[in-house]
Amino acid sequence: MGNRLSKIYTRTGDDGSTGLADGKRIAKNAQRVEAMGTVDELNCHMGMMVELLDHDDALIASLRQIQHHLFDLGGEFAIPGSRVITQAHTRWLEETLDLYNSDLPPLKNFILPGGSKPAAQCHLARAVCRRAERVVVALGHEDSINPESRQYLNRLSDLLFVVARVLARRQGAGEILWQQTQATL
Repeated sequence: MGNRLSKIYTRTGDDGSTGLADGKRIAKNAQRVEAMGTVDELNCHMGMMVELLDHDDALIASLRQIQHHLFDLGGEFAIPGSRVITQAHTRWLEETLDLYNSDLPPLKNFILPGGSKPAAQCHLARAVCRRAERVVVALGHEDSINPESRQYLNRLSDLLFVVARVLARRQGAGEILWQQTQATL
């Protein structure tokens, strides 16, 4: 690990800028900072989901691994031009997704977020993941990014959807199926 923070406040961001890991300063509302912040927010939601789980060591280990990946991804955005997330990360997500999806019945209807506290938290993480993906796509329109990072987020949102289904079923509440309503005038 590089430098350790002994002083949390530096006052260097009081002007509305922040420092990247390569030493450059950019506006706090820059798309790159938005990508870093949204990935950090996603990681926080992942942490909350893990804390809501009861003794599922395999799932917890997978989610913790994803948290490490997300921290790496945030670091990738903090150093323009760096590439940390690889095809191996995305393949691992796909293998994990296939594992959890194998016991689920096919979807015949849309489902609503919920079913249990962990499942609802997982859906929230999924929604933040989709936002992170949109932010990264926007960043890619203005700056060079690692295309694998975008693919990783896309696959992660799929995995989170499947994990939410698994969690809703494990908690005994089941999935909440969307019931399309007809507008009456």
